[in-house]
Amino acid sequence: MGALDDFIRANLPPEAVRGVEGVRLHRAGPSSGLRRLAEADAGFGSPYWARPWGGGLALARYLSDHPEAVAGRRVLDLGCGSGLVAIAAARAGAREVSAADVDPYAVAATRLNAELNGVQVTAVHEDLTDGPAPDADIVLVGDLFYEPGLALRVLAFLDRCRAAGVEALIGDPWRAPLPRERLRLLAEYEVTDFGDPSGGATAAGVFALQP
Repeated sequence: MGALDDFIRANLPPEAVRGVEGVRLHRAGPSSGLRRLAEADAGFGSPYWARPWGGGLALARYLSDHPEAVAGRRVLDLGCGSGLVAIAAARAGAREVSAADVDPYAVAATRLNAELNGVQVTAVHEDLTDGPAPDADIVLVGDLFYEPGLALRVLAFLDRCRAAGVEALIGDPWRAPLPRERLRLLAEYEVTDFGDPSGGATAAGVFALQP
């Protein structure tokens, strides 16, 4: 991933994350040249890892406001994207932070963003949703309820986590597949959701998963 690391460092300059004090991310802009990556790699998917999304922003802000949610605990950021939530957990005092994503570009971005922010995050290229509960105390899930099939897999995984005594916090801008009947709203933030074509401000909630 050396060439990819070099590309991200050269073309996605670090920018402050609005609403999450002290955190910077390598972020794509209009001239970042992501099309070059897509043309060079047939497996290149949507570059969702190149900017923070609404649910992750809300979850990161919640951890900044409530560090006790993760302080001293083993944390997994599931579907880590840019790594924002994992970084926020590390800054809030988590004992260990792992971050997993199915996209190798997201894993690389997470690793570089953690390095940029001076925190320790173990980034893993793996789909954990079909497996057992992780060796963690709490799972953080930002923006994984955007598609019905994926939402069902993620919810089944989180139910296995709960059965094993692993807590779960979810950040999401109230997308349709969100299992609202299973969630307790803890906080709500106004964020800019990269997944919204209008690019305007929207409300995103942070939720605790209930039985």
